[in-house]
Amino acid sequence: MALKMTGAQALVRVWLGEQVRHVYGIVGGKLGPLLQAISEQSQLRFIGTRHEGVAPMMAAAAFAGTGQLAVAIAEMGPGGLNLISGLGVAFNNNLPLLAITTNQHRAAAYPHSGMFMDLDSVAVSRPITKWNAVVHDARRMPELARRALREALSGRPGPVHLDVPQDVLGQVCEFADDEFDLVPAQYRPIGRVRPDAQAVKQAVEMLRAARRPLIVAGGGVVASEAARQVRALAESLNAPVIPTQMALGVVPTSSPHFIGHGGLIAGAPVKEAFEQADVILSVGCRWSSWMWDEMGPLARRGHRSIAINIDPSALGQPVIHQVAMQADAGAALDELLVAMSGVREAGTEEGWLARLKGARERYEQAFAAGAAEAGPVIHPAALAREIAAALPADALAVYDGGHTTFWSNDLTPAHEVRSRFHEPGMSHLGFGLPYALALKAARPERPVVLITGDGSFGFTMNELDTARRYGLAVVTIIHNNESWGIIRSGQRNALDFELGTSLEGSDYAAIARGFGCHGERVDALEAVAPAVRRAFASGLPAVIDCRTRFVPHPAAPMFGSMNRYGFAALVNPAA
Repeated sequence: MALKMTGAQALVRVWLGEQVRHVYGIVGGKLGPLLQAISEQSQLRFIGTRHEGVAPMMAAAAFAGTGQLAVAIAEMGPGGLNLISGLGVAFNNNLPLLAITTNQHRAAAYPHSGMFMDLDSVAVSRPITKWNAVVHDARRMPELARRALREALSGRPGPVHLDVPQDVLGQVCEFADDEFDLVPAQYRPIGRVRPDAQAVKQAVEMLRAARRPLIVAGGGVVASEAARQVRALAESLNAPVIPTQMALGVVPTSSPHFIGHGGLIAGAPVKEAFEQADVILSVGCRWSSWMWDEMGPLARRGHRSIAINIDPSALGQPVIHQVAMQADAGAALDELLVAMSGVREAGTEEGWLARLKGARERYEQAFAAGAAEAGPVIHPAALAREIAAALPADALAVYDGGHTTFWSNDLTPAHEVRSRFHEPGMSHLGFGLPYALALKAARPERPVVLITGDGSFGFTMNELDTARRYGLAVVTIIHNNESWGIIRSGQRNALDFELGTSLEGSDYAAIARGFGCHGERVDALEAVAPAVRRAFASGLPAVIDCRTRFVPHPAAPMFGSMNRYGFAALVNPAA
């Protein structure tokens, strides 16, 4: 017996087959058939945001936090245009999601005829999606929706987009009675891609001979759930591990193999590790500029390098290799561990790891010295340490705010993967509150904290309304130095001027209370922990507005060196 349903209902049925549970966006008139179809499914939770741009940020966060796909939706025209910033967050961080926009009816779209809200949403979103298409006929909805999901979740993951004209959403069609019985394994690859056997053999030979091996673990390790294998290999080699910003927690900060998170943001010990390493194993890492200096990637051509990545385009650029494995991170590490077991001990130089741990300890002394500085306004190192001490052990924490993330990255312990979140790919200020709200929606049993700067908080603080309406009790803690601090510092130091950097006068605690949330202002360090306890006890979304001063992070000069990459050659070609 044939099934009769609308294009929107068919789309939603495909979502359910992928265990989609969250849909984010803003309601719109042309979205009516889709919103109705969502409302008919008790398994789906729709969270209405206050700006379409945060919907894909939330969907990206849902995958980052749980590994489960989510959906972002937007009305035609400006709604689809607003999605773009959030799609950039997902695209630049390789986080899959499905974005749905609607458009004029088929008689007036593709090509558009000049009606109000006209937009070629497919053309606009193409540069920041892995795949996108227009659904011109509802009869193709299951096919195209599954293709979108296959593209999003296969190989190097990323966001995908379907634009569905309004009349296609409401178009009634007949589908075979078993059309929606398909499981994901029937239309996209599920198994793990294993490495080439010869590459494994070559990699093992290099690792056995290494005197100063270094492991770099990227987001592919988290996506593959391979943190255990990274830790086991590090122990086998007695090697340090540098997790990227997409792999916070792959090794806990308490691990003897931990020397810093995320490249240059972790300061001198990381650069020292690269300078002295003789063999570098990178797993699920695409070598973004967080691990560059003015000469480019810290993995130089003089290093012997082993690269593991599911995406062939990430192998050999920007870092060359001696051995490459196009493979799932976990599958490749499993084979490396088996091949290395029962063989003579690796030749790691005695004291290699201890020297780097010592460098890390000395680096951390700078934070202790800063935190001890007296002054009328809280030092950011002292504030970051106090926040870390006040967090519940099982808290999920999001780091937002350009310079603020540096302090959070170094001073907030990470115990496990998918517990600490940064946004290194696009580095979009304001992503933090949407991320935190999505994490709370997906993991309601866990405390969720956003640690942000005052400038970045201003981008999306309207989503406090979303938090209150849906009972998402996220605690936001603001490093409030009443300025675009790092920009002000740069203007003054480089060009001896200042323009547009002041953010004085805003009371974010009062703004939070205006949204119906809990809000407190904190001016003294000893008041931070009690304020955090009260915020959690309130049961409401909360904002703790902590007045702090701007102090350059110890890693700021190294981060500046990355920004100089290629600049000397550009301004002086003969150099």
